[in-house]
Amino acid sequence: MNIRSLTRSDGAVIGAAVLLFIASFLAFFEASENCSENCTVNSWEPALFPLLPTVTLAALIAAALLVAGRILPGDRKVAGLGLEQWGTALAVFTGWAALWSMFSTVLPDPEGMNLNRSLELGVGAWLTLIGGLVMAAFAVLGNTVSALKAPLLPAPSPQAPNPYGTGPQPGQQGGYGYPGGPQPGGYGYPGGPQPGQPGQPMQPGQPMQSMQPGQQGQPMQQGQPAGHQPYGGGQPAQQQAPGPGPAAGAPADPGFQPFWFAVPVARPLYSEDGSHSQIAELAPGTWYLAVEQRGQTLVAQTQDGRRGVLQDTSGIQRG
Repeated sequence: MNIRSLTRSDGAVIGAAVLLFIASFLAFFEASENCSENCTVNSWEPALFPLLPTVTLAALIAAALLVAGRILPGDRKVAGLGLEQWGTALAVFTGWAALWSMFSTVLPDPEGMNLNRSLELGVGAWLTLIGGLVMAAFAVLGNTVSALKAPLLPAPSPQAPNPYGTGPQPGQQGGYGYPGGPQPGGYGYPGGPQPGQPGQPMQPGQPMQSMQPGQQGQPMQQGQPAGHQPYGGGQPAQQQAPGPGPAAGAPADPGFQPFWFAVPVARPLYSEDGSHSQIAELAPGTWYLAVEQRGQTLVAQTQDGRRGVLQDTSGIQRG
């Protein structure tokens, strides 16, 4: 879950739901005459049923559905509709119910008598009307107005990537081997040759355990057979195994240089096999490594070593 995926329209809907909840405790009707003690009626009184479930509770459920549709990974559906669609429909219903609540009465009016003439709309009624209409408007316009699609919380300035990386990354980094790509040791990961050992990776006769992941000499061994992979483990080799497509063969852009980047909002990372199954979600404020470019998409690697295709590359920040 990523709360930074909420938009401005989501914030307005949440605010409207809170306003309707507060308004439910305030006076919806006030008696102006013949009143001794309790001269007000709020939404929690049985006399105003079904105002409580059709406006107040419906607003809270609508806001919860919209928020859940934003922050939960994957496309969750109920009865064939997504959570955001249910939330939008319920928000519109809330606005409709809040509008007609202004014409409600507390007491029945027998023929020839007007028992509600001494009742006046209270502050709770007007706040209910405002909150319901605001919720319906922002729920609908949030999907069409670009200004309302902006993130509610600004993305924090991503921290500079740790020059020493994490445990899985050195081994993953050493397994790219793209023609024209940078030397894996240039990223500053541990396990690379020390300052006094620049020639060590060039010695093919060294034992296998001396070839650590991320050494600068590994890209020089791209022409070796597959059985002579210099990696310390099998994980990088498994990542290059899927399919004979661009990820396993020669890349489409030989001059591509891997780079660090951050996303402005949460974006899904899909499987490389083209099945469109989501394997991870990229969150703002975190650096990710772009290892390959396929047209307008990027093959990105997460902090835990998972690789996938980032289809939406608009607005990314390069490190």
